[in-house]
Amino acid sequence: MAKRILLLQGHPDASQRHFGHALASAYAAGAASAGHEVRSIDVATLEFPLLRSQQEWEHGALPASLQEAQDAIAWAEHLVLFFPLWLGDMPALFKGFLEQVARPGFAFKGEGKNPFAHKGLAGRSARIVVTMGMPALVYRWYFRAHSVKALERNILGFVGIAPIHETLIGMVGGLSPEAAGKWLARLEKLGRQGA
Repeated sequence: MAKRILLLQGHPDASQRHFGHALASAYAAGAASAGHEVRSIDVATLEFPLLRSQQEWEHGALPASLQEAQDAIAWAEHLVLFFPLWLGDMPALFKGFLEQVARPGFAFKGEGKNPFAHKGLAGRSARIVVTMGMPALVYRWYFRAHSVKALERNILGFVGIAPIHETLIGMVGGLSPEAAGKWLARLEKLGRQGA
């Protein structure tokens, strides 16, 4: 069955393409070839301020530049987030984007004394694709994939997105053309599957 898939490119460098961009393109090509409807958002091309207070997050207006992004998230059945691991976490620009679009009233709604009663993005699934310089096994087992787990639990899971799958790609700076090609083929296959 065809899915509505939204690709969120979280690499903050819009001046050049990186391996994460190639992975997203491979996923999109696979998804489109299987009949899935695909939309993409490149966060590096968006202009928006960072949130600076709880008051602003809860009651401030969503920047007009992000309304289309929020609409695309509402439209999607499956989200695929691409970003590089920087200082052990997602880049700050991507985190700032997620903070802006996952606001109360959209991503979750309160009821009575429970401010988190309704998870506004329930019914959606996600895949997180992270590129990194270290070996992925070291990140997963020694560092316990802490930042990916925090994203899964504290942002995506919090707003009702499940199931969430992850693809961790290590040593990207030293990938041989053959290894890079295998990863691109794997992402294309995931795209065809809508997974």
